[in-house]
Amino acid sequence: MRFLITGGAGFIGSHLSDLLIEQGDTVHVLDDLSTGGIENIRHLRHSPRFEYTIDSAENHAVVAELVDEADLVVHLAAAVGVALVVESPVRAIETNVHCTEVVLKHANKKKKPVLIASTSEVYGKSDALPYREDGDMQMGATDKGRWAYACSKAIDEFLAMAYWREQALPTTVVRLFNTVGPRQTGNYGMVVPRLVGQALAGEPLTVYGDGRQTRCFCHVADVVQALFGVAGEERAYGNVLNVGATAEISILDLARRIIEVTGSDSDVALIPYDEAYGEGFEDMYRRVPDTSKVQALVGWRPIRSLEDIIQDVVAHQRGTPSLATIGAGELTS
Repeated sequence: MRFLITGGAGFIGSHLSDLLIEQGDTVHVLDDLSTGGIENIRHLRHSPRFEYTIDSAENHAVVAELVDEADLVVHLAAAVGVALVVESPVRAIETNVHCTEVVLKHANKKKKPVLIASTSEVYGKSDALPYREDGDMQMGATDKGRWAYACSKAIDEFLAMAYWREQALPTTVVRLFNTVGPRQTGNYGMVVPRLVGQALAGEPLTVYGDGRQTRCFCHVADVVQALFGVAGEERAYGNVLNVGATAEISILDLARRIIEVTGSDSDVALIPYDEAYGEGFEDMYRRVPDTSKVQALVGWRPIRSLEDIIQDVVAHQRGTPSLATIGAGELTS
């Protein structure tokens, strides 16, 4: 198949490109390099099944042409990371909503299937764990910039589902939980690469709040296997699917684990949220997905452990070969 991946020079998009090309598919990446990087796809540039365009998914003319040439669109382009959203909420809202509008509009003209990447952030402050796709959302107040990203991605989801119901455009939404692995940077608040970088540099590992908040980390190689399994799957059209790991760890324990794996002499420094992100910042205490829906649909489950994730991020930052991306993830159906 011929895939168009918006945001394909980003962390997840580049790994998905690797997998698709390994499977014999053709990939065209569209990316403005605002948060992605050409270094993520440099190794693919000589493949006869790979092309890229440096431009924005907001460019109607470019998107229309590339959608026309594709069999399926994977829409990953977005403003990402808590730090970026807190610092630039206007950019986050406009980028996330407008890019999705443009992609869906042009995909609808030719009825090309679209896989939309959303986020676990849309669950907001809900404590109905584990999070189910049909569960209610609970956002914070609109004067809290923390929730701008979540609300913009929720609008993306509403728009995708509206195109499915009203226009019969084949759309699928995947809500990605904390995805980690090689090529991810800590520039936008991504916790694992940031803590690994601090440990390797011998600096204090900065943990926000009391460190007892928990997350479930999933290896990017597993996540792209889920995207590969769902993309173009007719039974997934009109559905929202959680994709992520289900094993929880506190951020404080994560920092300690990273210190152990790296052999670092670093300490852990607890930083108040207000100091890190500004006054009134709100966070969710736990974030755990129910992934039974995607497992039932395509037989996917993650197979790599947190230890694998940390080892691969460490290897990437040290510039040594990673165990990561060959054969990860599992489709059992």
